[in-house]
Amino acid sequence: MGSTRLRKYIISMMAVLAFVLATAQVISAQANDEADGSGKQVYVIPIEKEVEMGLKAFLQRTTSEAEEKGADHILFEIDTPGGAVAAAEQIGELLQGLKIETTAFITNRALSAGSYIALNTDNIYMKPNATMGASGVINQDGTAADKKAQSAWLSAMKSAAESKGRDPQYAAAMANPSIDLPKYGAGEGKYLTLGPSNAKDVGYSDGTVENRQALLKDLGLQKAAVVEKELTISEHIARFITNPVVVPILLSIASLGLIGELFSPGFGIPGIMGIAGLVLFFYGHAVAGLAGMEAIILLIIGVGLVIAEFFLPGGIAGLLGFVAIIGSLLMSGQDLGHMTMSISIAFIVTVIAAVIMFRKMGMRKGFFRNFILEDQTTTEKGYVSSENRLELIGLEGETITPLRPSGTAVFNDERLDVVTEGGFIEKNKPVKIIKVEGVRVIVREL
Repeated sequence: MGSTRLRKYIISMMAVLAFVLATAQVISAQANDEADGSGKQVYVIPIEKEVEMGLKAFLQRTTSEAEEKGADHILFEIDTPGGAVAAAEQIGELLQGLKIETTAFITNRALSAGSYIALNTDNIYMKPNATMGASGVINQDGTAADKKAQSAWLSAMKSAAESKGRDPQYAAAMANPSIDLPKYGAGEGKYLTLGPSNAKDVGYSDGTVENRQALLKDLGLQKAAVVEKELTISEHIARFITNPVVVPILLSIASLGLIGELFSPGFGIPGIMGIAGLVLFFYGHAVAGLAGMEAIILLIIGVGLVIAEFFLPGGIAGLLGFVAIIGSLLMSGQDLGHMTMSISIAFIVTVIAAVIMFRKMGMRKGFFRNFILEDQTTTEKGYVSSENRLELIGLEGETITPLRPSGTAVFNDERLDVVTEGGFIEKNKPVKIIKVEGVRVIVREL
């Protein structure tokens, strides 16, 4: 009996030991998985070309998807020369609101707005030849922005650095050329630009790596599942169309097309070009989240009023229509100042084109032909304004009223209204018809 109990005790102890060993193996495996990133998911999102609102819409979509899918890490691969400050600030706000750990991997350059985006991430890594910085606010014409805009941007750069535990003086030097940091080449009118070693030295880079694989290994995510996100076709269009350089060109093409259509017979290529320009503008800005339904509705109302102007007197409908169209364009722009400038450029181009077309083609072609009366009642077609009675020349008669110098005379019992050559002729004086010009009968006293 004792041996039986001993045997059961031994079996129980062995079972407990086996359970402990199995649990230890599971824990060890989990620890290894955590160490190399197995079972984790990394979203890789590119930030390339210029920073504009189309990029912001793309990042909003992809980061939302990463959060919904339960991603463990978001890796932003950055190569941008910068772009619109307004778009960069909204992107920074988006990154600050993420609950997932983020890393900026600067593959080539993160300048201006690009450096601001990188500063809003949790980690920054750089390739050996990458750079970040040079973040001054520059207007579209290449001049420095006003002091108010520069001050606001400087504050935004410093806040982005501080929010992630980085020394804000270097972010300030990136945006302010008067800050003297001679060790890093800043000051005396030069914005701070950091390479990999300097960025690591000041705490703005967590490491220099050759490629993504090396970066994931450094983050402990070498075996994590990588989800690469790319722009959709609509997002490609939106990013291109919302580019600050493209907007005035697109509006100019649209206005030129519509003006050209007015001088062309029927509806053809110029009209298609004009309508396509407007459609592309609003489509791209709608995808980028700039043009809402209110802007599109205002555009439709404006176009309707312009068309109604052709049927209504007064010109008020047409004026209101143009105001509505301009209002819809301003509502769809990412920056009111830039949008105003773009509309002004398109307006100037349109006026110049209209003057040239008017001089070259006149108003007898295209839409304007509907306002011009082309029919003519010429003598060749048998039309005369009055009967030219040349047979009266040479007839003699007598005045029945004084001619001062016009009056009435009788010729072969026919009363005629006559005029003298300029002098006065009394009543009952003999006269002779010397010339007939339409209804004008000229007489001379005999």
